[in-house]
Amino acid sequence: MPAVTVDDILLLPRITEPDPAAARERAVQSVTTAPSAFEGEGFPVRRAFAGVDLRALDPFIHMDQMGEVDYAPGEPRGTAWHPHRGFETVTYMIDGTFRHQDSNGGGGLITNGDTQWMTAGGGILHIEEPPEDLVISGGLFHGFQLWVNLPRTLKMTAPRYQDIRAGQVALLSSADGGTLVRVIAGEVAGHAGPGVTHTPITLLHATLQPGAQLRLPWRADFNALGYVMAGAGTVGAEHRPVRTGQLAVFGPGDALTFGASQRADGPSEGLEVLVLGGQPIREPVAAYGPFVMNTRAELVQAFEDYQAGRLGSIPATRADIPEEPHPGHDVL
Repeated sequence: MPAVTVDDILLLPRITEPDPAAARERAVQSVTTAPSAFEGEGFPVRRAFAGVDLRALDPFIHMDQMGEVDYAPGEPRGTAWHPHRGFETVTYMIDGTFRHQDSNGGGGLITNGDTQWMTAGGGILHIEEPPEDLVISGGLFHGFQLWVNLPRTLKMTAPRYQDIRAGQVALLSSADGGTLVRVIAGEVAGHAGPGVTHTPITLLHATLQPGAQLRLPWRADFNALGYVMAGAGTVGAEHRPVRTGQLAVFGPGDALTFGASQRADGPSEGLEVLVLGGQPIREPVAAYGPFVMNTRAELVQAFEDYQAGRLGSIPATRADIPEEPHPGHDVL
């Protein structure tokens, strides 16, 4: 880790730091530690948003850190075919390879810095699994899956698929030259990432070298979250300590601050952090398993539509149709 690097970070465009006299620094409201669990057919995850009030996460619903794990031959696991409705899934692969296929014709392999953005909208079936050669050989597997909510007016929008390659992300440097920032979606300091989103969000992956500091301008109408995927450091102007597997939730303002510890913590030399935020939707959320809707009645309708085959058909080349929806994540 990480998959996307550069030979000379100093040649990249630099992020202009927020003016200390004009910018309002966002204070840290909470730091939580993600519990470990297993997903799909048994691959290890950290539940990044566990224990955090959904109102602080809005417009995000759920996020898993998948791995980091070094599989032995025959060990890699995925998920079976399962449905979704009412939101978007974002799969960011840092190390390893994952295969996606869906009932809308989208799909492909993502590896080493690639991102797959699937809008489930009114309904879709998909499968996520390691390719056969990775199952045979084993190897490193590390990534994230994020669920982005859709507003009521877009819950039933047509499904959409985006394949974002590692070379497409916007690469930036912090003002001090000590941080590499990869902008996947949204924009930072006028630099936009390639992801096209229904719900306005910003998603970036920052690598801070030991002792480096990153100050980011941040839209005041967005919420702000920082998840530490590796290493140790601090968050906020108050320098609150954070480490691998912890999520920082920030309060209101228009500037974010992160700092890496002077000494390495574990295998990571600096601090690896996923920074995300979006425009809150502020609508009721009724979520169960693979569906995220506004009311319980809409959830019931989603299950009925799935059972009636109205969420799509598994391609004829596949025979492993599940009898029931993938249990997914109960966030009620």
